[in-house]
Amino acid sequence: MSTPPPRAPLDNADAIAAGSSAAALAAAVGGRVPHAPAPGGIELRLTGARAGYGAVEVLHGLDLVVPAGKVTALLGVNGAGKSTTLRVLAGLVPLRSGTLAWRGDVITKLSALDRARRGLLLVPDERAVFASLSVRDNLLVVAEATGNPNGITPALDAFPKLRDRLPQRAGSMSGGERRMLALARALLARPTVLMVDELSLGLSPKVAAELFEWLATIAAAGTTVILADQYTDAALAMADIAYVLHRGERSFVGDPAELANA
Repeated sequence: MSTPPPRAPLDNADAIAAGSSAAALAAAVGGRVPHAPAPGGIELRLTGARAGYGAVEVLHGLDLVVPAGKVTALLGVNGAGKSTTLRVLAGLVPLRSGTLAWRGDVITKLSALDRARRGLLLVPDERAVFASLSVRDNLLVVAEATGNPNGITPALDAFPKLRDRLPQRAGSMSGGERRMLALARALLARPTVLMVDELSLGLSPKVAAELFEWLATIAAAGTTVILADQYTDAALAMADIAYVLHRGERSFVGDPAELANA
């Protein structure tokens, strides 16, 4: 079995370089910050968010309310600002102006690592794994660092197909398998908020359906889920509330059924 990377705390830049996944961030820091229940049923509240990259502003005063224990869908075409919104929530892209509150506490200035300690986990894409490590070690590095009492068993129970892939190097897996592994790592980190970017992108309908089914299961168990996707029937079907983003602004918020029937 290959040797996992050291589990000493990493700084923000190192953690991002390790895969930009919040599961990797949680693996780097371990320890979960105790928290109170979400006041008023609100998990996250983003107000007046402006953010971007260099001279380019992507979000233009975005407001977002994420209910606790529900599935929130961020929908829109490529370039609408969905991925940037998730990266802002995870602390990977700083706000230029605006505020972010988690369960009533303002966390605008908290680092990505500190947000991961609170259980805010981002799964950006299938690259959010340690490509040079085996599947087993990818899971162990999260389970051991976060002190999961059941080891990697919950991940294998949720994704039985990974049992046959445990010795395999993660970088040699298919895109769908890497996506599955990234979600399994996030599960072991026991998220309070699980953010998933473009779950179905590049996947076969069969694999995408399996992963959406798992997301629905974890949401039903009480985990807050934020799903950024294009206009897919699966995303609309599982969402409790939908936002449509257009050029960094909110163009719709409401019942996903209104979009599904449009």
